[in-house]
Amino acid sequence: MRYGFVIPSGEVETIVDLAVAAETAGWDGAFTWDGINVGPSIPVSDPWATLAAIALRTERVTIGAIITPVARRRPWKLARETVTVDHLSGGRLVLPVGLGATDDGGFGKVGEPVDRRTRAERLDEGLEILTGLWSGEPFGYEGKHYRFEEMTFLPPPVQRPRIPIWVVGAWPRERSMERAARYDGLMPSKQGPDGSFGAPLTPDDIREMRTWLADRLPDGAPFDIILEGETPADDPAAAAGQVRPLADAGATWWLEGLWDAMGDPDRLRERIEAGPPKG
Repeated sequence: MRYGFVIPSGEVETIVDLAVAAETAGWDGAFTWDGINVGPSIPVSDPWATLAAIALRTERVTIGAIITPVARRRPWKLARETVTVDHLSGGRLVLPVGLGATDDGGFGKVGEPVDRRTRAERLDEGLEILTGLWSGEPFGYEGKHYRFEEMTFLPPPVQRPRIPIWVVGAWPRERSMERAARYDGLMPSKQGPDGSFGAPLTPDDIREMRTWLADRLPDGAPFDIILEGETPADDPAAAAGQVRPLADAGATWWLEGLWDAMGDPDRLRERIEAGPPKG
């Protein structure tokens, strides 16, 4: 199990300083957030400029943005941004992706499509384009939403065969899970009895996902299951006890996400400096 910390928002200098603090405190990953406009009083920084700064200020931690809504980003531009940060970090970037939260004004307020089907289609096409352009070989595309003539993007990423892609998957929806299985990691969101998502994930859920994935992944292929939650800063034993059964069931990353501490850097720093929930 590896441990990452999600820094949800704030002034860019603060986010970078907290990422450095996370590396110092022994976290394996330092992640920022991909948002555009979520409220008039919430400071937001561009994720790719922020990640470039984090790449240059850290040496060890895995970095990325939780999550990148590919549907609202031009995939050829995203290809350039990701490769640039991958090079600046020496191959430490991961790309967590999903449909995105439509309460961000970066969707509806600027005319981006908000219906689920269109966002899912654009996500699928965008991922095909990213992996094609990352190859460093001539690549053109003709899809429902995107099309372009053949181009060659150089340099390719440091990481081969590609920058790892973590995909939000709705468990147990077959189509959503199959999208995640085509790439390098699953960020599961469990569907509850009422049809809503975000139900708590149990060790049994993780074991079921591992069994489902085993029938679809090549033998021996590396594949991450990434969970997110909140553990106490003042009780290391309880924090470790919360996460350990999930690791034993097959989860490979725990992301500490204090989303209610958005705009509260002191609280974020306190949890960062307490260290990851391992033991």
